[in-house]
Amino acid sequence: MGLISEVLLLPLAPVRGSAWAINQVLQEAERIYYDPATVQAELGRLEEQLEAGEITEEEFDRLEDELLDRLETASRGSAGTGQQGTAQ
Repeated sequence: MGLISEVLLLPLAPVRGSAWAINQVLQEAERIYYDPATVQAELGRLEEQLEAGEITEEEFDRLEDELLDRLETASRGSAGTGQQGTAQ
């Protein structure tokens, strides 16, 4: 029965391959997004923007909170690493 199902599902192979590729890209994007080094670099750039007067104190506080949330998520190890199995 396995051979018959494979033959019948063969036309869907490109779709399954595309889904796999999309999943791989998504996992890598999440890994980069939650990478502590990336978040810390963004925090540094954010501080430079504040000091240069490019953003207001309110914008800085809002963006800093978002980055710190990402850093907290990364420190829990639940995003992008796949080490703890299921996501929240």
